[in-house]
Amino acid sequence: GLGVLPRPMAALGAYRCIECSGEATELYRDYQRGVLRISICKSCQKPVDKYIEYDPVIILINAVLCKAQAYRHILFNTKINIHGKLCIFCLLCEAYIRWLQLQDSSQNTDPDDLIRYAKEWDFYRMFGIASLEQTSFFIGIFITLWWMTPEMLKRKSDFILLLKALLLSTYGKLLLIPAVIWEHDYTPLCLAFIKVFVLISNSQAIRVTLNLNRILPWFAIFFGLILENGVVCLFQKMGWDV
Repeated sequence: GLGVLPRPMAALGAYRCIECSGEATELYRDYQRGVLRISICKSCQKPVDKYIEYDPVIILINAVLCKAQAYRHILFNTKINIHGKLCIFCLLCEAYIRWLQLQDSSQNTDPDDLIRYAKEWDFYRMFGIASLEQTSFFIGIFITLWWMTPEMLKRKSDFILLLKALLLSTYGKLLLIPAVIWEHDYTPLCLAFIKVFVLISNSQAIRVTLNLNRILPWFAIFFGLILENGVVCLFQKMGWDV
């Protein structure tokens, strides 16, 4: 079945074709009595959005595989407003991993309340550092894209859409928790793979949102990483464990 469907009609450009990213006014047409017909894109002559027939699990699998069509479906043709909550939860996961590694490096097992409060403060500090690092990473991406393609980010809505796409594409950080729960000798390697996966997702989100080639998103991510590492170096010079 078609499951949960968007509105059948919308303003011009409200939807996008998942194949060619062309604008569409509708995803399907309801002929009443349970008869529905998926709209055909005028540019590429393919279904505007075949995913409206798919189960959410299939859509999620395609998103994990970083398929551009799945990203376009999620970003343009659905109304998902979990990007803020997802961002907070991902940052909590990252802060927990850093806090856990910090505790492992400490051999102090004194049960005194002051020590416990200090450890709790360390977690909040790690959350703040992770937030600042991600913010600097996004700022680096925005500055690079605005400098390279200013016509793509003319309106406030363009910035908001790109920010939403970047926040949603960080979902890979949720894998940090299972990587620690199933701890083994290859945990550092798993964390490195998760980092790479998140960067690939970020690149695909930028490419789909702004309809760019494959090179420019990676160029923006490269400068984002430079700014993020600059913040890390600043914290290290301040004597903070990151």
